[in-house]
Amino acid sequence: MKILHFADAHIDMANYGRHDPVTGLPLRVLDFLRSLDTIVDAAIERKVDMVIFAGDAYKDRSPAPTFQREWGKRIMRLSQAKIPTLLLVGNHDISPAIGRAHALQEFKTLQVPFVKVLDKPELLKPQDLWGLPLQVIGMPWVARSGLMASLEMSAEKPEDIYSNIESRISDLMEDMLSQTEEDLPVILTAHTSIEGAKFGGERLVMLGNDLVLTGSLVKNPKFNYVAMGHIHKPQDVNEGSQPPVIYPGSIERVDFGELKEDRFFVIAEVEKGKDTKVEWVQLTEVRKFIDCRVTLESGEEVTETLKRRLPGQKDMPGAIIRLIVEYPREWDSLIDESALRRYTADAFEFHFVKRPQLLSRARIDEGQAVSSLGPLELLEQYFKSAKVSNADELKKLAQEIISEDG
Repeated sequence: MKILHFADAHIDMANYGRHDPVTGLPLRVLDFLRSLDTIVDAAIERKVDMVIFAGDAYKDRSPAPTFQREWGKRIMRLSQAKIPTLLLVGNHDISPAIGRAHALQEFKTLQVPFVKVLDKPELLKPQDLWGLPLQVIGMPWVARSGLMASLEMSAEKPEDIYSNIESRISDLMEDMLSQTEEDLPVILTAHTSIEGAKFGGERLVMLGNDLVLTGSLVKNPKFNYVAMGHIHKPQDVNEGSQPPVIYPGSIERVDFGELKEDRFFVIAEVEKGKDTKVEWVQLTEVRKFIDCRVTLESGEEVTETLKRRLPGQKDMPGAIIRLIVEYPREWDSLIDESALRRYTADAFEFHFVKRPQLLSRARIDEGQAVSSLGPLELLEQYFKSAKVSNADELKKLAQEIISEDG
């Protein structure tokens, strides 16, 4: 069985850039859709037996109809190619309110051919999977409010809630595993965190506390492959051992927290009685994020210094660039932001973050009184403490002002 596994599409994460004049869509949304097209193309061209999407189609549970249309187009391509597709409901797809529809509801309501939505824990056997010789245990995101209601628990001790969830899920998975047929491979797909997994920059995206499953629960040798979603950092939590416990990561960089990570989807070859082979397929057209940080040490040629710390012109086109500058507040007027924006005109977007620092207050020498010093002497001490580069010219100007004032 050849399984294509991806997760965390977040196709409407349009937090940077402009709109495309032709489609009307944000250009960043087109980035996510381009990656999604690559994944769908690969599923069709490589004739995979099944596609598993492990949750989080959108950035929230109420996507705009336009984004639903674009997601639907891609899933319908899989349906029309008669590729069995499982859509797991993630935390960004589900409402915390009991009874509210989730973001993938229409595929279930309309019973789209070859597409099945997993919005509750369940065991799928060949008769549920269009006759495929395979078994799948699906564990969608567990909503805290729904579980509290079912367990009749108060909100006073969330740690008790999650402890109960983990215990219930463990018992549920053991029960499902006991019902599986020994001669067919078993896949677990879940949208949650795993003990020992490494988190990436998506901490800025996720809200609320996490349910964390124990490593022993998902590393059960009865599983042939574990298709995870929720954590954006690509990784095999059971690296070097069987079964592979895979987070493929998000399909596009969501923010600067993911700038150093490549993006992937996974093709796994699953066969009963043999080690599962995992192929990491890199998405090569994801947008570049470049982060530059500078602490100014001198007030000389400040703008030119900042230009030199930015990427070269060959790396600029199409990139999302952030420049963070720390400097003494007194040098604020020395920074020519317009010149920096002209210099980065070929970038997709330029974020300029200024972090002026307050210098320690200038103090006069011990034994001196402020009243004993003239205006020019006080100015000279201030210029010295602030490390003003053109102090002589400013003192000369100050002398003229004081003279004119009489």
